[in-house]
Amino acid sequence: MTDALPRSEEVTALHDQWLGAAGWPPQVGEGGEPASLGHWIHRNHRFNSLLWAEEDLARRTQVADAEIAANKRAIDRFNQARNDATERIDELLLLALGLVDAASTRGDAPESLVAPGARLSSETAGSMIDRLSILALKVHAMQAQTLRTDVHEAHRQTSMVKLERLRQQRADLAACLDALLADVQAGRAYFKVYRQFKMYNDPQLNPALVRERG
Repeated sequence: MTDALPRSEEVTALHDQWLGAAGWPPQVGEGGEPASLGHWIHRNHRFNSLLWAEEDLARRTQVADAEIAANKRAIDRFNQARNDATERIDELLLLALGLVDAASTRGDAPESLVAPGARLSSETAGSMIDRLSILALKVHAMQAQTLRTDVHEAHRQTSMVKLERLRQQRADLAACLDALLADVQAGRAYFKVYRQFKMYNDPQLNPALVRERG
């Protein structure tokens, strides 16, 4: 990824490329330099992919409870990492656009630098890229359903209809991402870095964990 402002076509192509790569998702290792936007888009997609696999495993009914508990803990870790990557994508985009105070970027309340008259978008570009990652996973998984040979033709046909709907959803969202970034670059809109504050993962904020410590 070379552009400071990514094009949705480039992002979705990378999502599909990574999903088709042998050994995806890697358990370790990242794509690109840690300071690069491409690194964090790769990281977000990797943790969404790991999360997807764990969500499947957590639905098993014929394994020990301890295995499901391990899946649930992995889901929490991967979801936190996915959200952290989404926030970092927003930070880097806003830094590139000059719309956030650099000194405040990594704090809990990054300071926005807003063009006069610009409208606030409640959805950030990072959250759109995160949603595109999830839609890429859905498209990939639904396409696999259309190719199954152990099911009836009706299953494949139903899956094909759903696949086309998912592709349309992804195309619509991709267009919205491009429109948002174009509006932001032109000074017509802006978005902020929002912190998710996943309280259940914080031993100081989760009341159940606080009670465990006595």
